[in-house]
Amino acid sequence: MDTVPDLGALSDQELKELIDQLTEEEQEVSYQRRILHGKIDILRAELVNRLRKKHADGESTISGADVQQLTDILSGKAMPEGGAAEADTGEDEGDPDGNSK
Repeated sequence: MDTVPDLGALSDQELKELIDQLTEEEQEVSYQRRILHGKIDILRAELVNRLRKKHADGESTISGADVQQLTDILSGKAMPEGGAAEADTGEDEGDPDGNSK
C-alpha cells in the first residue's frame, strides 16, 4: 500500500490532484467489485438451475461425499473450502496479553 505523502509539503493544487487521482482509483476499484459481484451472481444462478434440474430429474443433489465433508467440517477434522486463509497459526487464541481463553 502506498503511503500518504507529507501533506504539509503539498501545494493546494497538488493536494487537489492527489484527491482526484485517489477518487478515480476508488471508482475503478468499485466498478471492478460490482462486475465481480455480477459474475458471482450469474454463476450462482447457473448452479441453482443445475441443482433444480437434477432434483427435478430425480437425481440426488447431495452426495455421500458432501455429507462426509460437512461432518468433517462440523467436527473440526477439516477446513471448509477457502478456509486456508483463516487457518490456525498454531498459536493459542487469547487476549492481547497472551493469556489463553
